[in-house]
Amino acid sequence: MPRLILKCPYLKGGTEKAAAHLSNLVKYTATRDGVEKLTEKNRNLPSTAKQADLIEQIIKEFPGTKNLFEYEDYIKNKTIENASECISIALEQNLDKIGQRKNYVDYIANRPRVEKMGTHGLFTGGDDVIVLSRVANEVANHTGNVWTPIISLRREDAICSGYDGAEAWHNMLSYFAPQIAESMKIPIRNFRWYAAFHNESHHPHIHMICYSVNPADGYLTKKGIEKMKSGLMKNIFKNEMQIIYEEQSQRRDRLKAESRETMLKLISEMKSGVIQNPKIEELLLSLSERLKLTNGKRVYGYLQPNVKAIVDEVIDELSKEEAVTKAYELWYEMREEVLHSYMDELPERLPISKQKEFKSIKNMIVAEADKIAKGELIFEECEIAEPEYIDSFAETESSEIIESSEIAEFELPDDEITDDDIECLDVYVKWTDEYKQAREYLFGTEETAQDFEKALELFLSEAENGNVLAMHDLGRIYANGLGVESDNDKAHKYYAKALSGFEQVESEKAWKYTEYRIGKMFAQGLGTEQDYETAAQWFELSAEKKYKYAQYSLGGLYYRGQGVELDFQTAFSLYLKSAEQSFPYADYEVAKMYRDGVGIEKDADKSNNHFKKAFKGFEALESSSHDDKLQYRLGWMLQNGIGTQKDIERAKEYFEKSVKMGNVFAGYSLAKLILAEQNPDQEEFKSAIQYLQKAAANENERCKPIRALSQYALGKIYLEGKYIPKDINKAIVYLTQSAEQKNEWAAYRLGKLYLLGNDVPKDIEKALTYLTKSAVLGNQFAQYILGKLYLLGKDVPKDKELAIKWLTLSAEHGNEYAKFLLDNMDKFREPSVALGISRMMYHMGRMFENNVPQTAKTAIGFKVDSKLMKKMREKKVGQGYKSDEQRMNL
Repeated sequence: MPRLILKCPYLKGGTEKAAAHLSNLVKYTATRDGVEKLTEKNRNLPSTAKQADLIEQIIKEFPGTKNLFEYEDYIKNKTIENASECISIALEQNLDKIGQRKNYVDYIANRPRVEKMGTHGLFTGGDDVIVLSRVANEVANHTGNVWTPIISLRREDAICSGYDGAEAWHNMLSYFAPQIAESMKIPIRNFRWYAAFHNESHHPHIHMICYSVNPADGYLTKKGIEKMKSGLMKNIFKNEMQIIYEEQSQRRDRLKAESRETMLKLISEMKSGVIQNPKIEELLLSLSERLKLTNGKRVYGYLQPNVKAIVDEVIDELSKEEAVTKAYELWYEMREEVLHSYMDELPERLPISKQKEFKSIKNMIVAEADKIAKGELIFEECEIAEPEYIDSFAETESSEIIESSEIAEFELPDDEITDDDIECLDVYVKWTDEYKQAREYLFGTEETAQDFEKALELFLSEAENGNVLAMHDLGRIYANGLGVESDNDKAHKYYAKALSGFEQVESEKAWKYTEYRIGKMFAQGLGTEQDYETAAQWFELSAEKKYKYAQYSLGGLYYRGQGVELDFQTAFSLYLKSAEQSFPYADYEVAKMYRDGVGIEKDADKSNNHFKKAFKGFEALESSSHDDKLQYRLGWMLQNGIGTQKDIERAKEYFEKSVKMGNVFAGYSLAKLILAEQNPDQEEFKSAIQYLQKAAANENERCKPIRALSQYALGKIYLEGKYIPKDINKAIVYLTQSAEQKNEWAAYRLGKLYLLGNDVPKDIEKALTYLTKSAVLGNQFAQYILGKLYLLGKDVPKDKELAIKWLTLSAEHGNEYAKFLLDNMDKFREPSVALGISRMMYHMGRMFENNVPQTAKTAIGFKVDSKLMKKMREKKVGQGYKSDEQRMNL
């Protein structure tokens, strides 16, 4: 593993008193008679007795020398060369004790093997020319402390990381200087630093000079040095550290699997009243009795010392369990592997009860004991993995939800029907100038501002003249409420007129475009009853004429088995034919099938290529059409990094465009992104609520899935009261609406609310109704609660048969607590203590998982506030750029 050595001595301010014997030691080492001159011939000879004596004296005077690379090399191989380098660097790193400031500046700038950047080797941030004499006088006359950090690498590490030259160090230190200033407690505006690179053969190193223009500023603690060293390691060895972090991640995954397996084994061995660890049960019961007599908060920090001692004892007993012991040992190994890269001496290992990273387990133990003390019915919930609809929506591609080939509306095929073909009809399918203008107003272009009112006026005029395309767009306007109130009846009326018009044109002359549009309306149920079989027949007619949109839509029916036999191979063939005609939606489906190995063998390379082609194709189509479904799709791909780099900000931009066109799916996705931010902007948060409310109120049958999810999201927001005042009445309304549309999570939350009776009056009948509804829909937590209720007979009559039924279903979904109750059903009456212990074991496993050293934390959608802007400006000053005041005075 790569290492660096960082020493941070300092030259004290005020009168300097150099130790005479140390000063003489330097002169003796450098000038004594018979000093060894290193040559290729003698450099590998054994070190001399005088060198050994001198190193011994240096170790006595400067014990820290033992931590140097050069000393390590000398101990391993006592040659003249290694001894000479050890003596030189040891004295050099202690010049703060034996030298003078002015001489020190000149020394590090001009000593042998310094890499010069002009007439000397001294550099700082920015490109300003350094006058050596001025810096030397400035440092010599400074009345405050001057720190002289020395950063040393092994030659092989310097070469691998690219830090074997002055330029790389100059660039890195210019960037890193603000962190050095922060570690030294020096305001960045007052911070000054200089450095020089010494290109030693085995251990190249950097000398720095750091101080504040305000002599009163600055102090450096051991923790500050560790922080500097940690930051240097991450900057210099970022590639090597990445490999280490990846290995740690793999270890973490193994740890998670191993801990969980061991935990499940322990749970299965537990018995109510007769468990494998009676000491923990005794302590937990004792703690619960103490809590009954405790007033105030049931939080570890507020407890009396004697009660805290019981909590600590519980942790110590837990840590004796094989699973915990093994996990904690591995956690410490992983932690120390990183610490060793920037700490010379590792801290002593602490028991878990004293380890601050695991302090939340203390409050977990208190909470478990308090529940036992109160006799509460406990619901053991593992990680609730509620599905994110935005993650599955674009993958569904069901035509009932989104008509992804809507782009066909924006272009007619080359064989466009002329007026002569249908001269006997009162209707026509044609892109007139008025129709084009109407669409420009509907979608907006760079030259034309979006104007729903003008679009509606022109569409109405065109529809009265018989333009079937305008009739269809009017249906869309009233369905989505674009500039008008949503009106499903009017939307159906216009869609029916459009369908009739397409059929009339088709009856006069067969045309692949009208065949495709008729098929699409039957598939979507627009202006008619939804009929996949009829839709497939129309798509087949158009696809036979090699119309790419019909090929794509027919492929979708074969993929889903709608109106035709389910046939993945046929679906893939149709998708591929459409993709070969440069239709990005087809490329997207082909990519999915290659990725998942559906209808074709898996091929990751081909999958990625088709995803990329799809994304580029969508961008090209959107730039000319501004279609809301395209915009939604692009936002989703950017959000999830599909076919392109992940880019949340660009995703939000596309979602916002789509929302303006009334796309409720995009509104939901945008709302979820905003709500996922750590501290969402208040205006954005209000917009998110509005998006969800609009989706929740949408009566369009095709929007039913998103309506239920939006209602559930609103219910959670009002129930939790995180960013807005808690409103239990609104929460109940929204959750009830969502549960009525078969949302298992909404029904589950309602069931818990009525069962616990905390925010609403307790109502067992309602609780059972909603929990049963959720359980029937497959929710493992609702199944578990019902099973436990019927098993214990609390609030409901005991019913072992029902208990077994629900617990079995929950256990089949992976609920370990349900499995525990099934395995121990005949062995206890009240499992609270045993389950409390199992929950503590589970929580401790989570602690190990969550406290593995991480490289970075990612925040989504952060905003740059004024304080952060100020800090960024100060950082630039620390990197050598002129301040705002300096630039204004130029």
